[in-house]
Amino acid sequence: MIVKTITILGGGTAGWMVAAALSERYKNFELKIRLIESDSISSVGVGEATVPGIIKFHQHLNIREQDFIRATDATFKLGIEFKNWYKKAHRFFHPFAAFGDVISGQDFYQCWLKLHKEGIRYPLEDFCLAINLAKKGKFAQPDDNATTRLALYSYAYHFDASRYAVFLRDYAQARGVERIEGKVANVTQNENGNIKALILEDEREIDGDLFIDCSGFRALLIEQTLHTGFDNWSHWLPCDHAVTVQSGAMKEPAPYTRSTALPAGWQWRIPLKHRVGNGYVYCSKFATEVEAKDALLNNIEGEALTEIRKIEFETGMRKKFWNKNCVALGLASGFIEPLESTSISLIQTGIEKLMQFMPNLEIKPGEVDEANRLNKLEYERIRDFIVLHYKSSQRTDSEFWRYVRTMSIPETLSEKIRRFSNDGTVLLGEQESFTEQSWIAMYNGFKRIPRKCQLSESLLSSDKLKIILDSMRHAISKGADYAPTHADFLKDVYAK
Repeated sequence: MIVKTITILGGGTAGWMVAAALSERYKNFELKIRLIESDSISSVGVGEATVPGIIKFHQHLNIREQDFIRATDATFKLGIEFKNWYKKAHRFFHPFAAFGDVISGQDFYQCWLKLHKEGIRYPLEDFCLAINLAKKGKFAQPDDNATTRLALYSYAYHFDASRYAVFLRDYAQARGVERIEGKVANVTQNENGNIKALILEDEREIDGDLFIDCSGFRALLIEQTLHTGFDNWSHWLPCDHAVTVQSGAMKEPAPYTRSTALPAGWQWRIPLKHRVGNGYVYCSKFATEVEAKDALLNNIEGEALTEIRKIEFETGMRKKFWNKNCVALGLASGFIEPLESTSISLIQTGIEKLMQFMPNLEIKPGEVDEANRLNKLEYERIRDFIVLHYKSSQRTDSEFWRYVRTMSIPETLSEKIRRFSNDGTVLLGEQESFTEQSWIAMYNGFKRIPRKCQLSESLLSSDKLKIILDSMRHAISKGADYAPTHADFLKDVYAK
């Protein structure tokens, strides 16, 4: 089937991201793109923290970074600080960067591990420039021409999700996307089960060849209409509620997201230019709504600016994100809690799969099957990475933490933990969203140290390694000292 009309149900971040991307990708095709949304239906607004892939998304749309930042009150993000996750009063950092540099052709982590096993124990985080910058409240854009990995790192953003949707809406509409205000009252289907049209409350009929479901948790098309099915992962990811509130802006916004473990889950802190986003993700089996709201307000910095909002969710994914002539993106496709800021990333990669397997606007069953296979793998890889956070905690001070420490985990994750625990091997599979360095950051943060090192005893002497690591550590610390503060860097960006 050749697609000539695409109808998107739902605006928000997901709807306008796909509208913008399609309007750019197929600008030389005869394609009509329409988006239906209602001003009376509020979006969940997840995804105010991102991962570095969003930079590539903007580059493909030819969006200037400064324009995006100013339009969304964005700040920069070097990674995530985890507070109280391993144990109370313990912190560690997951950066968008590598640790150290190759030494005499040998992997840095294995060199570090060799010294660690010999009792020479440097903090691994000292060998990451992004972490040093974050801890000192500094930020500078990486030098793409750097000759050493020590100076290389990635970054992402914190931004206002509602403003981001408006920014992309303006982009898409300027490229011919038609916005239709209205609510869907009914969905009609063809004899083959494909979606035929969306009937609005005012009886307007909006047809299409391909429908994109961005209706959020309602999943009006992919589930309520097509009955695609859902794989529930709540036995591995038991958090099912969140309460959120906005608070006053930080005087010096941190260049990182903070995740703080609480008795029944965890709380996020996302510093934007004009405010701070806060939320407590928790399991309703272990905390009441009142307890969650009290915990949230007791752990924010500054004055609350909004009423507390409650969100209910179910962790898992659709059995297919592309079913017949419908593609689900965003919350309609599935939800893995926002612990590692993957919500927008999954929207982006879903869009990429749609365009990759429909390059000439022709829907082919074999291509749809492959897109679904890859999407399933991607969700499962992320799921395993998130489950690792809970399973690795050593907290026993609440019923929730005792449960997640002892729960069963996917075999795919068990095998990764076994291999790393033996000799530091990081297993990466197809459609892996997180790099080897991300897995090392989490293993290290939770004190998972391999039993043995892969380096030959005679390859590099401990004395020589110590000299090299001392020099590296010093260079990284000094490099961070030279960088401007995050606040000063932001002032320059907003002034341009």
